[in-house]
Parts: sequence; structure tokens; C-alpha cells
Amino acid sequence: MKKIKFLLIALLFIGLLAACSSDEEPQAEVTEDGKTIIKVAFKDDGPSNPNAVKYYETLAEKLKEDKDLDVQFELLEVAQGDYSEKLSLLLNSGEIPDLIYFQGGDQQIANQDLLVDLRPYIEESEYLKDILQPHNELRLDNYPYLLWVKPIDYKVPVVRQDILNELSTADALLADPTIENYKSLFEEIVETGNADYAMTVAGDIAELDFIFENAFGINQTWLETDDGYVFSKVSEQEKEKLAFYRELYEEGLLDNQYLTKQWDTKEDAFYDGKAGVIVGTNGKVVDFYNTRVKEVNGEEAELAVLPPAKGIYQGFGASDVTKESRGVAISAVSPNKDLVFEILDYLASPEGQQFDRLGFEGEHHNETDDSIELTDAYYSDWYARYWEPVDVEFTKPISEETPMLSKPGLESEQLASEYFAEDNTFILPQESISQWDAMENLYREYSADIITGKLPLDAFEDFVEEWYAAGGTELTELANETIK
Repeated sequence: MKKIKFLLIALLFIGLLAACSSDEEPQAEVTEDGKTIIKVAFKDDGPSNPNAVKYYETLAEKLKEDKDLDVQFELLEVAQGDYSEKLSLLLNSGEIPDLIYFQGGDQQIANQDLLVDLRPYIEESEYLKDILQPHNELRLDNYPYLLWVKPIDYKVPVVRQDILNELSTADALLADPTIENYKSLFEEIVETGNADYAMTVAGDIAELDFIFENAFGINQTWLETDDGYVFSKVSEQEKEKLAFYRELYEEGLLDNQYLTKQWDTKEDAFYDGKAGVIVGTNGKVVDFYNTRVKEVNGEEAELAVLPPAKGIYQGFGASDVTKESRGVAISAVSPNKDLVFEILDYLASPEGQQFDRLGFEGEHHNETDDSIELTDAYYSDWYARYWEPVDVEFTKPISEETPMLSKPGLESEQLASEYFAEDNTFILPQESISQWDAMENLYREYSADIITGKLPLDAFEDFVEEWYAAGGTELTELANETIK
């Protein structure tokens, strides 16, 4: 059904593009007082959201003040529910925004040349070209239609500093974070009564993998062997990793209820002292965890960020650079393409960053003669809608009394950036996507049953056999033909 919807959307875009390629160029809509109307579709930012309305009204004022651009934003309502699906319905209705935020569903449209190639714009930009991070540049080279300048989204392990200070195994772990030293730390957390179990995760082992996968030699989706590329999840390294997770589970170091944990119950288990370690996305999420855990347990419970496990490799995993999984795009049928990009470039400027990152003056921050002071409302309510480069420049420095990120939040961001690594995954043909999803479900079922003891470790060989039979042979051939 989704495939049919995407096809209808593509056909609609094609019809509009054909109409726009006639002798008459598309005309921009203009208000009575001469402002160019920029239509925006952005998750949660419809006209029914007063904060979004205020954001774009303020942005329009700043564009006039700083860039002499006369624009008026028209926010399009995207219905609640699955954003990708609801956006598809909006586009299928014939309402084509100038600026579109995608969170899936963009590839079918981009394949029809219906989204703007952003690379020529970025090359000529005043600010955006200077804030791109390595993963942004790689993803743009591979798929130049989506832009999302955010820190690399690795998840990093954290533990309460007051607990870490009590552990005799802490120094060894921090100096040499081997798999063995991690397990020793986990054992001591439980033996000392500092937690009921050393670690919990939300529903599957993906969060554990951020810590341990590299150490077992799984540093990319497709592992290079003497016989060519092999999918990492059917490798001997994967079997060794699952054996280790099984040990953690059997010994009560991994939360025995991890399969039913949701994000909120995982976090509550950490705040309440049931779990000793959890992982969180570097930066703002770790910052939020730090604030909350100190509210519950006191200032001495400030978080300590732990390094990834060290073994054959060390890192938080390889990052997919085939494309951005989400981001903003410019419609190829928009009559305002240049103007829309000028707005995106402004948001990368010191003035634009100050607004997008720090919120409304007098509410989320206040300016003094020589610095910017953030308020409680900034920490509790504000988030950047657009760009978040690691090295940010504002018109004035942030006061040391009110940093944007806590010490653990900043450390987690720096550590994630330090361990950035490029994956070798590739974009699958459309006809293989549903097959791939089924094979991933097969992996999740087997791995969960092996870890929890419902199946013996040797059942991994049955999984490998089923994986190849379900299409893995063909996909492995494709990988060996595609990966350079």
C-alpha cells in the first residue's frame, strides 16, 4: 500500500513538474504587502502549534532585519500519526510545500528528480558549507537531496559518578575498557548493591551494540573476508557477541526484562537505581539524563560518560553514510528555490544560530553587554529545529554560568565525534526492502531467543542457514558487486 502511495505522489510531482517546465515559469505567491509566501511542511510544526507559529513569525522578522528578505511562512498541517505516511497524504492532496522535512518516504520522490540537488547551493553558500560535519559531507555526496546538520547520533554509556567512585574496577575500565574489564565493572555494580542489574536497554540489543560490537570485530555492516564481503549478523564475530550477551543475561548483569522495556521504563530504572548503566544519544539526551538523575539522587549523582569497549576495534559503531535518514529538502517545483536556500543558509549564520539554538530573547535567553545567559525555560522547553553544528558561533559567547550543555553532555558529544566511523552499507533496490525487513525480523527473533536461553547458542547456525535461504545469498552477491 505504501509503495502505491509513493508512486501516486511521484506521479503528482511529475505532473506538476511538467506543468512548470512549460513556457510559463511558476509564479511565487505574494501577500498584499509584498511578502513572498514560503510553504513549510515540518513534523509537529503545523498552524495549530502556537510555538511553531511564533518561531516562524520571529524568523521572518529576523530575516527582514538581518537579510532584508520579505517572507511570510505558511505552515502546512501534517496530521498526527506516522509522519512519513501523513506527509505522503498531504503531498498526494496536491499541496506542495517549498520546504519539506522528511523522515522517510523521500527516496521515491528524489528518484524522479523532484527534489533539488543541494550541492551546488552549498558550494556557493556563505555559512552552510562551513558547518557541515564529515558525515554530512559523505551523505550529501551519496544522496544530495536531504540536509540535516546535527551531531553524529551515537549512543554512549553513562553511569552515576557517585557509584563509579565506589567501584574498585573503575580505574581499570577507564584506562583499558576491554570486554573483560567491562564485565568486571558490571559484576561489581551488582555485588556492591549499587543496582539490581548492571545494565538495561529498551527492547532489543541495539543499545548494547553501541558499546560492545566494535570490540568483537564488527566494525561495519559488511565484513571483509578472504572470500569477499559477509553480512555482519551472520558472521562468527556476531555469534561470539551473542554468546557474551547471553552470559550477561544468565548472570543477571543484563536486565532480564530488557525485551519489554520501553524508553521511559528504561530511563526510570536508571533514575531509581535499578540499573547501573544505560546508554543515551550523545549531547542533549545525555544532558537530559544528567539533569533528571541529579533531581532524583542529588548533585553528587552527576553522570560519568564511559568509553566504548576495546577489542579488535574500538568505537560506537559505523555510521550509515548512504543518505540522511531524515532532513529538509527543497521541492523542485518550488518557484522559491533560491530564496528557500537563502533562509537555510541564514540559519547557519551567527544570528540565525543564536535564534534557532537559543530561542526567544527574554524568554529562553538574555543578552548582557558581553555574553548570553540562558534561562530555565531554555533547558526545559527549547530545541533547535534546524542546524546543530558541533562548533557553533553566536554573536556573543555563552555565559560560563549557563552552558548550553552540562559537562557530561559535552563530553558525550566530543567522544562520539572522536569515534566517528564510516559504514559500508548501501541503498537497497526498492524490490529488496520488504525482503530485508523480514530478514531483520528473523535476526531479532533468533538473537532474543539465544540471549534469553530459549534457544541454545548453536541455534545461531540455523539462523544463518535461514537467513541465506530467505534472500541472503542474493543480497550478499549484490553487496560484493556494489561495495568498492
